[in-house]
Amino acid sequence: MKTSSLHVLDCMQHSVPSHLTASFSLRSATFTALIAGSLFASSSALAQSGSANDAESLGTVTVTGTNLYENVGYTRRTTSAGTGLTLSQKELPQAISIVTEQRIQDQNLATIEDVLRNTTGISVRNVDSDRVSFAARGFRINSFQYDGIPTLNTDNRWYFGEGRLNTAIYDRVEVIRGANGLVSGSGNPGASVNFVRKHADSREFTGSVSGTLGSWDQQGTTVDLTTPLTASGNVRARFIGGYEEGGAHLDRQDKRRTFGYGIIDADVTDATTLSIGFDYQDSHTSSPTWGGLPLWFSNGTPTNYSRSFSVAPDWSYYDFESEKVFAEISHRFDNDWQVRVVGTHEKTDMDGKLAYPYVEATLPDQMDGSGVDFFTGWNRGHREVDSVDVQASGPFALLGREHELVIGGSYSDQTNDYESTFISGFDVDDLNHWDGSAPNEGWPEFTPSEASSTRQKAVYTASRFSLADPLTLIVGARYTEWDGMTLFRSLDSQSKYEVTPYGGLVFDFNDTYSAFASYTEIFEPQNYRDADGTYLDPVVGKNYETGLKAAWFNGLLNGSFSVFRIEQDNVAAALPMVGPGQTETFYSAADGVVSEGFEMELSGAVTEDLNMTVGYSHFTATSDDDSFNINQPRSLFNLFASYNVPQLRELTLGGGVNWQSSLFAGDLTTPPGIPNEFEQSSYTLANLFGRYQFTPDLSLQVNVKNLFDEKYYSNVGGYGVYGEPASISSTLRYAF
Repeated sequence: MKTSSLHVLDCMQHSVPSHLTASFSLRSATFTALIAGSLFASSSALAQSGSANDAESLGTVTVTGTNLYENVGYTRRTTSAGTGLTLSQKELPQAISIVTEQRIQDQNLATIEDVLRNTTGISVRNVDSDRVSFAARGFRINSFQYDGIPTLNTDNRWYFGEGRLNTAIYDRVEVIRGANGLVSGSGNPGASVNFVRKHADSREFTGSVSGTLGSWDQQGTTVDLTTPLTASGNVRARFIGGYEEGGAHLDRQDKRRTFGYGIIDADVTDATTLSIGFDYQDSHTSSPTWGGLPLWFSNGTPTNYSRSFSVAPDWSYYDFESEKVFAEISHRFDNDWQVRVVGTHEKTDMDGKLAYPYVEATLPDQMDGSGVDFFTGWNRGHREVDSVDVQASGPFALLGREHELVIGGSYSDQTNDYESTFISGFDVDDLNHWDGSAPNEGWPEFTPSEASSTRQKAVYTASRFSLADPLTLIVGARYTEWDGMTLFRSLDSQSKYEVTPYGGLVFDFNDTYSAFASYTEIFEPQNYRDADGTYLDPVVGKNYETGLKAAWFNGLLNGSFSVFRIEQDNVAAALPMVGPGQTETFYSAADGVVSEGFEMELSGAVTEDLNMTVGYSHFTATSDDDSFNINQPRSLFNLFASYNVPQLRELTLGGGVNWQSSLFAGDLTTPPGIPNEFEQSSYTLANLFGRYQFTPDLSLQVNVKNLFDEKYYSNVGGYGVYGEPASISSTLRYAF
């Protein structure tokens, strides 16, 4: 790849930090066009959304491909998320967001963190430089599925790099907000996330090769190849792989990631399909932070460090490695019934050698940076998950009308093993000018920290009854046997047997608009302990949701508005750490937690040339009349649009904004005389996008994130973690 092919936006060196021009220069004309295109796309989106029901505005939309249920631009016509039934988004009585492959490519959403950060109603909190936490409607997201089957529930005490997974292998990401116990089993009520993998869907040899350069010496390559393995193409294979390095804005830090994905799809018969695949991802970060920066100096003055400043020792690192093997077989009968069996085995390893400044007790002097104590930790973890799901679905007739039924069973077994070691902490003479030098000798042998296992066995069913032409009822239930065992200070175990009901009613006003209401109960066993070391009782509660949905232009544009209320008891609330020797966070059970709010989203093709997604969400959460989880933003707004310029069909321009309300941290443990609360005010991030198609096969794409270089904290608590500064990336892609 020649450097000259990536020369764009050279005028940016005068309007944004100099690091943006380290790898390329950008022509001023192109930069101006990108800005104008973004503003035009955004204004056009708002104008068109007000008249989106005017079918003439999309009179010449053409859908490529033969499968009408494939991703179309920024939306998808159908989904089985939430119920297991194949429904249009308008027919699903829950709030859903679907991030398609096209949107992932346009926005350059390279990781799961990027995807969820740009999904309606999802807030993202960077715990430190490598760990990230997701939340919706006031609750942490810990339920993840792959190809529609629940595989694991994550524990926020131990992180296995879920946010850093590369998105190149996924066809789409589906996010059901609210309780989703019918499909996911146990889990938090905020949202569940389903990652749908790509398949070998071409009977001819096709593929693409791309190379990326970006800020902070970012570079990477991705290859995606599909080939028939038989002359007829009834057996096909697909390989996706890549390597990335650089792209870290912190001092001393470097990131590397390797990923590989392979799948074989075989049409065993005209009605039977078999898929076998493997997914491997490995990432390494040198000099990652553990926690973040002190918010105050010892005299109570806010620190306001540079965003490149790091509190990581030069010997620290964080490694994550995951391997997933999966298989699926499906058979369709002549009566339109289908049986599907999916199984997966996953192994994930975590290895982090880290140190952090103990800001609860010591803070740096503003003048000379003295007075800071560091503590260390070297943690390793190994997690294995085995899951299988068997499902049958199809139509049936009753009382002269046709209805749909899904029935299935699932099994999952998850084991976790952790070990740790520590050395004595160290002092830093001048934190303000620290170069990362620190003692790194004398680490003792590892000792077990925790071993746990979780097993779920469940049967579930859901049925969609056509009560009348405009009215459908979806009812279902899941019976779950949950067994958990933890070896920490002693051998503890707990078993739960729960029935999780599901109910939803949808009324179609016409082919475009519908109203819905849904109800589900919430069941979530907890691995959190109180100060006495006893497990908290399971989270229990009720979830109510109602709203309106619309599908314009035969499902090319989908819109929704929903109002929700979640009532819960026994929600875990973290207790303050009491000292440097405490290695486990303890929790108390918060009763009477209520989260309520509303969400709206519009996503898809607004005109023939304009694709967009826009979403707004707001919630309030209280516990005993006090605010709950105040470190999560109450309001979020996301907008992104791409516009194919009619006068120059080779050019696509776009962009958008991400806005969130303020973050607040209170009741902090701080040294005497230091404020015990901190607020990050609301902020807006602007992004730009442009792509030029030189030939039908060759294109160049440029993405600018945080255009105006907004400085903000992504997370505040006893410390602060800065969000990423302005950055630029350029991707040259050849498809064949």
